[in-house]
Amino acid sequence: MLVFVHIRVDPKDMSLDKLWDIWEEEAKAALEAMEAGKIVSLYKICGQLRFLAIMDMESYDELDRVLMAGLPMARYLIIEEVAPIREYEAFASDIIQRWQQTT
Repeated sequence: MLVFVHIRVDPKDMSLDKLWDIWEEEAKAALEAMEAGKIVSLYKICGQLRFLAIMDMESYDELDRVLMAGLPMARYLIIEEVAPIREYEAFASDIIQRWQQTT
């Protein structure tokens, strides 16, 4: 299932050097997750400590585990928004078929 996630980084009272060190760990983990297909796309919001992700999770349980404890920066992340999403092509097909059940 695809999920949109809007995340804010809250560096609390860590130094800038510490922030960049832990963010480097996070960046490496994110690139690995992208290679594995768990992160479909990931964007950093310019000028802010925020990023947007589209993730492909097996379940909401997996999503919760990843966001709460599975990331190097987990304790510094504020999850602003989580929303289930679907590919537009599937939605367009439903519209064209006028939401008819297919068997």
